[in-house]
Amino acid sequence: MSISDERLRQIGNRFSELEARLASGTLEGEDFVTASRDYSELEPVARAATHVQAMRSELAELSALDDGDPDMQALAAEEIGRINRELPDAERALAISMLPRDSADARPAMLEIRAGTGGDEAALFAADLLRMYEKYAAEQGWKIEIVSTSASDVGGFKEVVANIRGTGVFAKLKFESGVHRVQRVPVTESGGRIHTSAATVAVLPEPDEVDVQIDQGDLKIDIYRASGAGGQHVNTTDSAIRITHIPTGLVVIQQDQRSQHKNRDKAMQVLRTRLYDLKRAEAHGAEAEARKAMVGSGDRSERIRTYNFPQGRVTDHRIGLTLHKLAEVLEGSGLGELVDALSAEDEAKRLAALDG
Repeated sequence: MSISDERLRQIGNRFSELEARLASGTLEGEDFVTASRDYSELEPVARAATHVQAMRSELAELSALDDGDPDMQALAAEEIGRINRELPDAERALAISMLPRDSADARPAMLEIRAGTGGDEAALFAADLLRMYEKYAAEQGWKIEIVSTSASDVGGFKEVVANIRGTGVFAKLKFESGVHRVQRVPVTESGGRIHTSAATVAVLPEPDEVDVQIDQGDLKIDIYRASGAGGQHVNTTDSAIRITHIPTGLVVIQQDQRSQHKNRDKAMQVLRTRLYDLKRAEAHGAEAEARKAMVGSGDRSERIRTYNFPQGRVTDHRIGLTLHKLAEVLEGSGLGELVDALSAEDEAKRLAALDG
């Protein structure tokens, strides 16, 4: 994808204009917030554009050089060769920086993991996935907080919901949504047979309160006594909350906290995130066909990855990438390689779509 010199000048002019407006000290309130956001979004594009402009200008000057000195000509030819080698990468980096960004990329995310087919083994695998994301989050310097859990009898999770905060959380984790499949011999299997189980992962961007307005009249709130594994406080107070959003039928249950007030706050946080996800899905409806060509449609019923223990490998089916480093992936350190490959594939396909 080649970007014209005129387009590069337009980017530079727009960035200079924003810089001057912010430096003038005349912007206030919403105008200042909007200009600051535009500036921060345009800055990496302007930096990449300036780099490409400088390389093109240097190439033009060297190509036009008419000097009788053989040493100077040889030096110029060497520099021309270097720029011609490096310029395509710089232009590609600029094109990637200009790709439309998902407005949710910079947001924190809510991670939901649910055991699927496979009974106890699926619940144990759900716990393995949670540990993998916890370790990856720690590597990224993110903060992860468990919002709610539904434990299984064997120590895994039927369901677990966590909040992840930090820089670029949704941008990095959004391709994790889907069905994760595991192939291994369960600890309870005496015959040594390999079983296949699955867990579903959903990564949802968290909205601000202004993004999703919830009418209290649309909510049915039930308060009851908590039950199941959860500590000494369970079954002693009416602290569990079930919130039903009547227009959509969404139901959120929260009973992990001792306080009814805290359970209500967490339930509302989960409800707001799921409503925002619905809103985004509706907005993207017109883009559904285009999204199918990308790395993943975001459909949580789509099988995206297999973790094969006997062979020590992880395969991402969307991009056909197999890593023979299962232990490293589950420890979080190897997950970054998959995340980066998925992001690169998504960028490549979106660039190809623009070229087409």
